[in-house]
Amino acid sequence: MAVEVDDKTWVIDLETALLEDCTAASIYSICKGKSVPDFLRAEVWQICLQVQEKGNQLVLFNEIFDLPEQNILREDCQQFVANLGNEDEDKVSVISDLESILTFYCKSKSLKYEKGNGWIEILLPLIALKLPRSETYNLFEAIKNCYIPRCCKKNGTPFHLFRLLLLYHDPELCSFLDTKRISPDLYCLSWFQSLFAATCTLPVVQAMWDLYFQQADSFFLFFLALVMVVNAREQILSMKNENKQNIVDTLSSMPCALEANDVTDFCSLAQYYALKTPGSFRKDLLKVLYGDSDDLTETSSISQALCLPVSAEELVENAESTQNLDSIECVRFFLVDCRPAEQYNAGHLPTAFHLDCNLMLQEPAAFSTAVQGLLSAQRQALAARSAAGGEHLCFLGSGRVEEDQYTHMVVASFLQKHTHYVSMLTGGYQAIHENFGEDVGNSLDEHNAQSCLVCTPDNASEDSETFRPNASSSDLLGKISAAMKLKSAEVKGKLFDYIVNPTGSNAVERHVSSADKLGKRYRNMAPVFSIDEEDGDAAGLERPEEEEEQETVAISTWLSKPDVIKAFKCHEVKVNGYMYESHLLVTDSHIYVLRDIPGRKGFAHIVVRRLLSAIVKITSKKKHPELITFKYGAPEGDSLVISDMDRFLIPNASEATKLVSQQIMKQLKVKDG
Repeated sequence: MAVEVDDKTWVIDLETALLEDCTAASIYSICKGKSVPDFLRAEVWQICLQVQEKGNQLVLFNEIFDLPEQNILREDCQQFVANLGNEDEDKVSVISDLESILTFYCKSKSLKYEKGNGWIEILLPLIALKLPRSETYNLFEAIKNCYIPRCCKKNGTPFHLFRLLLLYHDPELCSFLDTKRISPDLYCLSWFQSLFAATCTLPVVQAMWDLYFQQADSFFLFFLALVMVVNAREQILSMKNENKQNIVDTLSSMPCALEANDVTDFCSLAQYYALKTPGSFRKDLLKVLYGDSDDLTETSSISQALCLPVSAEELVENAESTQNLDSIECVRFFLVDCRPAEQYNAGHLPTAFHLDCNLMLQEPAAFSTAVQGLLSAQRQALAARSAAGGEHLCFLGSGRVEEDQYTHMVVASFLQKHTHYVSMLTGGYQAIHENFGEDVGNSLDEHNAQSCLVCTPDNASEDSETFRPNASSSDLLGKISAAMKLKSAEVKGKLFDYIVNPTGSNAVERHVSSADKLGKRYRNMAPVFSIDEEDGDAAGLERPEEEEEQETVAISTWLSKPDVIKAFKCHEVKVNGYMYESHLLVTDSHIYVLRDIPGRKGFAHIVVRRLLSAIVKITSKKKHPELITFKYGAPEGDSLVISDMDRFLIPNASEATKLVSQQIMKQLKVKDG
């Protein structure tokens, strides 16, 4: 009986608040996650969406239904209403309302109606409120403006962001879906377009929207979708032998199983995930997704991001905050500074752990030891409730593109191990430096204006990246990170094999043909092998791989083939920094790359098959000679057109490049002869 009294009390409180000048926040504090009574829902939604004083916009509608796509719109309205099962008289009225609202919306916003865009599904819960047509229109317009992200289409910005959120909270599940080539737009497009109205029953949508509109958070949709996917992780991971479409269908239909009684817990979980996520993306993408901004820079940066980006402003505020150190329902960063040692020593945040990205290439064993030290330091800092402690790893590079490619490789190595809560600082150390402005000397530890590359950019050079341990740091993390660089241990982490290339272009591999006059391509041109060449001419040329086309072979069989001159153990390095244990095989006419299959010792996928005649450049870096790039293309006049590239990390790279170059020259001599 007490529960009944309490229930009646909050409803009375809500009725009283609605008679006064209440807000979404005050309604939320009264309802406390409960579903709004049917007889109050219309008024609550109008207040939450701030349309109670909007007026009748439909007076501007001339009642002329002459959109180019009017027939499609009308048919969609008729078909949708036919499935509702209403009385015929009601159906005519509903169809009239739907067509009038959508036609006026298209005309007033200069938009084209497209089949399956989710608009009709959004209107269904609004029609159920039985409001005047003009008030229904105002609610629809507000929902579209505030809660339906722009660019809800294949490969759209919302789905790049959603994938990064999934990668942040469940990297293993994200990895699985990436391997299956299942991008978020394939299964959650209708969720985003309709705010789940296209896949959930009306009672579920009403209960969900009750809470959603009270939250007044445009990005809450992303976390509802995240909970939907993460909660089904075991079911999805168990479908590893299923075909792609079956998995997509399973994912797409998941909201259908949701019941009204589940909504409160569902939304509470979404709130929890939102609290456990860095918030920089909200500020960066608010105008892009929910405003009128067409900022291609932000759109491009999120689509090409290796992991979730964090702004310097958020990182600094987080590092300086001493509140909520005991709370698990918040984000606390463990900052990993991946710059070379002398750059770290010229200025760094007090809470930063130093992990020199150069170690990954120069001293892999020492790097593995340093990573173990990092994880140990993180555990210690968390246990001590230190301001430097946090579950959330944020990696920091220099902010200089050339150097940060190695920082990306470090980050990728953590992602491939399915490490949770991995983010990267946008703009690196340079952004931190600029954030502090004139107070940089007091805000950074050991800041040396003469050595700091931001203060004196003329000092920046590739030769400045020589390895030097940081033995001067006085804080705990600095001492541990310095010690890690002085130790070496044979610790080798097995990387999970999955393929991720969200930003790969569709560049087509083009082998050099006989029409390209192979025998003359090197005359008056740079040699096929060169040190310290820039890779800009081949940036972004790596092709997305099609898993279905990869042939599985026994490694020993291929290594013993009579035409294999030499095989080199290596790591294939993708454009996003991910590395895969592989074998590079050289024959007298081809190079092949066999990528090891995790869990199937002795077997590999053939991921690269290249004619030696297609190689037009082999480049390396002075500072990292073991990282080599094979570039493919054809000459055009006095220049080379690079059409594709492969990159490898090979311990004995000089022997490999020498052998490949020799084989190419032999072929040229044969052709010239």
